[in-house]
Amino acid sequence: MLRSVILAASRSSQVERLVATAPYTRDVVRRFVAGAATDDALRATRGLVDDGLAVTLDHLGEDTVRPEQATATRDEYLKLLKMLSGAGLTPAAEVSVKLSALGQMFDEQLAYDNVRAICAAADAAGTTVTLDMEDHTTTDSTLEVLAKLRKDFPSTGAVLQAYLRRTESDCRELSSAGSRVRLCKGAYREPESVAYQSAREVDKSYVRCLNILMSGDGYPMLATHDPRMIAIGEDRARWFDRGPERFEFQMLYGIRPEEQARLAGEGYTVRTYVPYGDEWYGYLMRRLAERPANLVFFGRALVSKK
Repeated sequence: MLRSVILAASRSSQVERLVATAPYTRDVVRRFVAGAATDDALRATRGLVDDGLAVTLDHLGEDTVRPEQATATRDEYLKLLKMLSGAGLTPAAEVSVKLSALGQMFDEQLAYDNVRAICAAADAAGTTVTLDMEDHTTTDSTLEVLAKLRKDFPSTGAVLQAYLRRTESDCRELSSAGSRVRLCKGAYREPESVAYQSAREVDKSYVRCLNILMSGDGYPMLATHDPRMIAIGEDRARWFDRGPERFEFQMLYGIRPEEQARLAGEGYTVRTYVPYGDEWYGYLMRRLAERPANLVFFGRALVSKK
């Protein structure tokens, strides 16, 4: 129920204005978002890499409705990749890209052209790209773009969401050698016809999908903060004789940093998903929907400022 309320709020302009103008919101947001500018993203990346973590960077902004917005997003990624390379932060840092931010909703060819340019820039910078997954209506389109990109950029990563009923099949399709697949639970509000609704069902699906990926020939990227899923991932790695170089854990910037440090200290690759930019509201609300316990942090942060 709480998850549904949060997701509904993520699409409310009234709630967005209320949150954006509330006292101390900026201090709270800073916990989960690196900042607004490219320099902020680089600063956060440098700190994480120095701490032994890998990074994937997401320039926030998915409500793209005009070609010039899509072009601006592409250009920001090109700038970011050039700066990452110049700072010696690749290949430890890669980028995550939402096709909707590049024009997918109104011009799929434009979105493809834009993301291809980003992939080319990433390749030149010595790193790669992961295509973020959004709501279920874009899944087929995103996977089609992925297949086209992998012809020239085979390390392009996919994202699959365990709460979708189709995802076990997609895991089997994408578990081939060299295939980088981020498995997450999912954070969009989806109908029961296409997605599991209860946390128990989603967790069971996540484990089934994890087993498919870990038993396959690809490179699983286990995106979860759930202690049970992390423990199962460690167990499955041992069961399928996967060394730390053959899979990784992924977690969000600002969430469970101690666990990220622990896993990295035990020799696992841990990649922190670092968002930056002005369009933080929708991202932040989906993160709360994924893990409503994060609301406790907000409450404590606000109380501590009074």
